[in-house]
Amino acid sequence: MNIQPQDYPLQDVYAVIGNPIAHSKSPQIHEMFAKQTNQNMKYGLLFSEVDDFEKTVQDFFAAGGCGLNVTVPFKNRAFAMCDELSSYAQAAGVVNILWMENGKLFGENSDGLGLVKDLMGESDNLKDRSVLILGAGGAVQGVILPLIKAQVASIVIVNRTFEKALELVNRFNTEAEQVGAHLGALESHWIENLDEPFDIIINGTSTGLTSDSPLTSVQASHLAMICETKEKTVVSYDMVYGKQTAFMQQMQEQGFVVKDGLGMLVEQAAVAFQLWRKLPDSLSLDTNLVLKTLREGL
Repeated sequence: MNIQPQDYPLQDVYAVIGNPIAHSKSPQIHEMFAKQTNQNMKYGLLFSEVDDFEKTVQDFFAAGGCGLNVTVPFKNRAFAMCDELSSYAQAAGVVNILWMENGKLFGENSDGLGLVKDLMGESDNLKDRSVLILGAGGAVQGVILPLIKAQVASIVIVNRTFEKALELVNRFNTEAEQVGAHLGALESHWIENLDEPFDIIINGTSTGLTSDSPLTSVQASHLAMICETKEKTVVSYDMVYGKQTAFMQQMQEQGFVVKDGLGMLVEQAAVAFQLWRKLPDSLSLDTNLVLKTLREGL
């Protein structure tokens, strides 16, 4: 299964590294981008044993590999390996894009950029929108700064452990204040006390990988009640893709528009592709076509 750069001497070789990795749709996505832009490249899968991640990465680049996408459970360790980090990667504390340049390993985080671009496809822009985020783990850490830079009005982070949510508020408060955005933290069981409506509700917890929802039925009903006053459509977004999660089903039953994270996956891949291939900003990838093709295959 593992792609070997030396097997493709006439092409630039990229891969997605993870454990597990066989399910990844990244090769399909990058193959479609390559066809759109006539790029001479090969993209494949790279499985790594948990204890061997750093060596697997080093061997890939030593063999001539050009870039890696990083998925679970290695994003934190990819961050630690980097010589240079983008502002988004530094803020997130995790990395999902690696590449070598002048002998240095560079790291970027495009998860939040992918989420913002996918959400903007629904609403044109996110300026002055209010956002409720469920969870405070690695997935959430990568999306807060891009949401702030998209000029949302407010972000409330809800987590079972209040201290973790508060830690993120403190980490990003300076950037939020610079654009006039408000950040707040809330412990999960206080959701029923919220009285301000939201435009976007994001599930950033790992419950999407199971049959659970981060919300009780009472909490979901309460959110639906306070969001009834919004003139625009309120979107409930689960970062997991490829299935109707318990959260999505629950929110749909409450009248919310629901979305999974497949669009986020495509958009974050587009960031990596343009970065690696050094494509001009004027060259626009057709992410909608890629997303449509993937959904037809589900």
